[in-house]
Amino acid sequence: MRIGEVSFWYADIGLPYRRAALDGDTGADVAIIGAGYTGLWTAYYLKQANPGLDVLVIEKDFAGFGASGRNGGWLTGGFAWTHRRYLETSSEAAVRAMVAAMNGTVDEVIRVAEAEGIEADILRTDELAVATKPAQLGRMRAEVERRRHWGEEGRVFEMGAADLAARVRIPGALGAMVVTNVARIQPAKLVRGLARAIERLGVRIVEGTTVTGLAPGVVTTDRGQVRAPVILRCTEGFTAKLPGLKRDWLPMNSAQIATEPLPAETWQKIGWQGHEIIADFANSYCYCQRTRDGRITVGARGVPYRFGSALDTNGAPDGETIRRLTAILHRHFPAAAGARIDHAWCGVLGVPRDWCATVGLDPATGLGWAGGYVGVGVSTANLAGRTLADLALGRDTDLAHLPWVNRKVRPWEPEPLRWLGVRGMYALLNAADRREDRPDAGPSRLASLGNRLTGRG
Repeated sequence: MRIGEVSFWYADIGLPYRRAALDGDTGADVAIIGAGYTGLWTAYYLKQANPGLDVLVIEKDFAGFGASGRNGGWLTGGFAWTHRRYLETSSEAAVRAMVAAMNGTVDEVIRVAEAEGIEADILRTDELAVATKPAQLGRMRAEVERRRHWGEEGRVFEMGAADLAARVRIPGALGAMVVTNVARIQPAKLVRGLARAIERLGVRIVEGTTVTGLAPGVVTTDRGQVRAPVILRCTEGFTAKLPGLKRDWLPMNSAQIATEPLPAETWQKIGWQGHEIIADFANSYCYCQRTRDGRITVGARGVPYRFGSALDTNGAPDGETIRRLTAILHRHFPAAAGARIDHAWCGVLGVPRDWCATVGLDPATGLGWAGGYVGVGVSTANLAGRTLADLALGRDTDLAHLPWVNRKVRPWEPEPLRWLGVRGMYALLNAADRREDRPDAGPSRLASLGNRLTGRG
């Protein structure tokens, strides 16, 4: 088994070549910190709007090293949020506009990929969020109702156990929430192709360059200074490593495993011929994909948070996390129980204190930001990139008025409080799942307590 090495997705295609580091002091019209999806999409839309703009992207490692090259490969047109929190400062119509904008991201990403010749194993399909316990079934139906209320009645519906089994056979499944117009992708291929696309447009990308200071008009790095009137921070889960931002967004850890390619007889037992992206409604949920070459990937929270906002080492998860992920694989897909686990990896995602994504720019300082996607970043990053480009260019567009624009939240608590809070939340979520495993058990209040503990609920 390969452990870490960034991710399986890079093992699939090979690690990218390294671009040159910043070579001394320079200037730009717009400097972007972070060469993941958000930074690259922002650069793309800036150059589409103004081809003559001088855009520089600064990356500590290589483009796509973070969550953009390690995620579950879900392009969903949805994102993690709490409607009531946006409604505190916005109208219901504005929130519905944000839902509609997010729903359009799947088509937009695919449109750009086709236009730019990016081959990323993109396959249009459905999302199946499966309920295997009575308590999960109740949560599933509430989520279907919630999403339909907010304007997704055309793409979200409930599926019964028999219809679900005709698509994929998961033991004990009672039904599923179906979300249409989503896609499966190979995330490293997408981020690599996007980086090449913006270079063709004239964007400069420097890698191996660590940001050591950030102030209006200037980015200080270990390779020199970059002066720019507009500086955009697109670092998501790595934000805590920037000077002065340790408590802004918490780096939450998520991990995945990938099986060996499964033989045809195993797929006959499982079904899954539509290559749907699959999740469950456990409190400590999982996310799965059937890859281009017939593997199963399974992701979930392992060690959810490391003390002091520490990061993983090159994507290497711990042994207990691998064991938990393997147990999920065997529970949901017992026909694959004999399959070899070829790769295990992990990475971080950004979590704001209120668990709501945000994008913004301060016109007085020229400093902007986007992130806090809470694990649903493949599609959200595209909308963030388009929005951040509009803000940077001073364009008065519909995107510039969405409820997440310039939304700021209080920082996370200092240690050890945030470590205790996050670990406590996931301990309660796991305990809730154990209680809900009992025959005819209802929803566990432990999950609600855990979510309230860190502001998730």
